[in-house]
Amino acid sequence: MTKHWLRRIAAGTALGAVLAATGLAHAADQVTLNWALWDWAATPYYQPLIDAYEAAHPDVKITYTDLGSADYDTVLQTQLTGGSSDLDVITIKDIPGYANLISANLLTPLDDYIKAQNIDPKIYGGVLDSLTVDGKVYSLPFRSDFWLLYYNKDLFDKAGVPYPTNDMTLDQFADMARKVTSGFGADKVYGTHFHVWRSVVQLPAVFDGKHTVVDGNYDFLKPYYERVLKLQDEGVVMSYSQLKTSNTHYSGPFYNQQIASMPMGSWFIATNIAKVKTGESKAVHWGLAKYPHPDGVPAGSTASTVTGLSVAANSKHQQAALDFVKFVSGPEGAAVVAKTGTFPAITNDEVLKTITSTPGFPDDQQSKDALVTTSRVLEIPVSPIAPQIDLVLSRAHDAIMTGSETIDQGIADMNKGVAELQKK
Repeated sequence: MTKHWLRRIAAGTALGAVLAATGLAHAADQVTLNWALWDWAATPYYQPLIDAYEAAHPDVKITYTDLGSADYDTVLQTQLTGGSSDLDVITIKDIPGYANLISANLLTPLDDYIKAQNIDPKIYGGVLDSLTVDGKVYSLPFRSDFWLLYYNKDLFDKAGVPYPTNDMTLDQFADMARKVTSGFGADKVYGTHFHVWRSVVQLPAVFDGKHTVVDGNYDFLKPYYERVLKLQDEGVVMSYSQLKTSNTHYSGPFYNQQIASMPMGSWFIATNIAKVKTGESKAVHWGLAKYPHPDGVPAGSTASTVTGLSVAANSKHQQAALDFVKFVSGPEGAAVVAKTGTFPAITNDEVLKTITSTPGFPDDQQSKDALVTTSRVLEIPVSPIAPQIDLVLSRAHDAIMTGSETIDQGIADMNKGVAELQKK
């Protein structure tokens, strides 16, 4: 009896040793990637992306380092410049930060990998071209917001004006806004709404791809300011000065049915859906249309912001990091991001179906079609002086819109200010 138990104990010990060795071998083979990001707790798609990737790749474990949003670029560059190999996957927060990391040789070029994996740049709607620096790409986008037109169906119905279409020129849009404007004082309904950001006026001017907001010459902006100021003088839009003084958030006039339409980013879709549910937004019957375009520019042209993923040049796990970047920025990752109510960089049929199936999304076909873009240009292209350029343009924009400077004077300030930055 004693020998029998000894044999069982010995067998059990041997089996345990084998299992332990197998576990140790698996642990030794498992790759751990460290993902640099910001605002982990407030971002809905981080954990689902990790869960989806780890489920498909059990030999890879994804950890993360939250560097915070306030000083993300500075903290990230400091850590990478110090030669640390702790970070493998880098989230690109903005274009200036992206440019600085490239200048410091802290990111791995992705061109060879893109070719080897047959990644089609066209799936990103032209954004990849905007992320190209000196012929090389260092980041793949995984989420992107773009500009379109929101409108209040009830206000258009009341005015007897047809809804905006998915193919309107800027002049047609302006005429439509005039027709739907009505009332006085507290009962005034404005045809459209231009928030105080410079981008609301300036971005359509770069849809044709012939200009960017970092070029240094801004004479091409004149007709765009003329159009907007004319609408302001006619009372078709709220006064810029009034909006600035009152610090009015763009959502308020839309929620309160004071405006019939509004150019705004795709991020507002989920917001209005949520606010309709809580009763804060009275714009219950609303729709979407493609952003109005300049003459000669295809319908569906728009501007976008982008969040990308890169691989740290010092990473010891280049191939694993590249594979994770491919997953998150590809169709699989796009599906995960879309389920959180966020727009991924890839807008394919499956992604669009997920977003348009969200309860509260407008049920008309045109609103669904409005999400299909022809081309997207970045709000501000890659430039090491992008933040300074943005400041110069914003100051001149404010001067033009408040009337403290003429359009010509404001544009002259833009040209001079950016030229001085480019000399430094």
